[in-house]
Amino acid sequence: MNDRIAVVTGASSGIGAATARRLAAEGFLVFLAARRAERIEDLAREIGGRAVVCDITSENDVARLAESVGGRLDVLVNNAGGAFGMEPVAEADLSAWSQMFELNVIGTTRVTKALLPALNKAQGIVVFVTSTAAEAVYAGGAGYCGSKSAQRFVREALRIELVDQPVRFCEVAPGMVHTDEFSLVRFGGDRERAEAVYEGVAEPLVADDIADVIAFVATRPSHVNIDSVVVRPRAQATQETVHREATSGG
Repeated sequence: MNDRIAVVTGASSGIGAATARRLAAEGFLVFLAARRAERIEDLAREIGGRAVVCDITSENDVARLAESVGGRLDVLVNNAGGAFGMEPVAEADLSAWSQMFELNVIGTTRVTKALLPALNKAQGIVVFVTSTAAEAVYAGGAGYCGSKSAQRFVREALRIELVDQPVRFCEVAPGMVHTDEFSLVRFGGDRERAEAVYEGVAEPLVADDIADVIAFVATRPSHVNIDSVVVRPRAQATQETVHREATSGG
């Protein structure tokens, strides 16, 4: 049995799946938490982990996750979340905003609360996967940027409130990461719009790049708290300052 235990939420694809693989390679028994059972069960078999079907917006699901993990947890990676739409505020789909806040803020907080006792026992670490959207707002991003900023403030509040406890609270804020689903979900399945996000960017980050950083943060000695790491591709200086190479055909 692995003597170090990790939980990765949103482990069915992208950064979550890459992080689960990386932590398993570091010797952790990884609990993969996500809604899509088949995907996490396949990945659990691949890495010798354990799949727990979990919607982080469900109190019952999160309670079941905590029960499955048991009384001791070394690493929690709060990765589950999402972005939906890019309408300006005047045309905002407030149901999409509610969904983003429910996932990115309330769901993340729900998981963290449920697993804090086990993390305390193991002198563990919580890694919040936020976004450079928490750094600065951009046109069409008010809802997502707001939810990711709130998620960041949850992490910062925990850092202050539990400074006397043996738990660490860290943040990894990715910039432009080309994954199979993030932009596709954001644009409601419109693949052309999703691919346009990365058009002309020679080397956007990929999920493994962020998994490397998360694993580094999560495996520091217990007295080291890496408060926040912002990770962008070289081509992206800010949210909107991105070098794009000319494409052929026009």
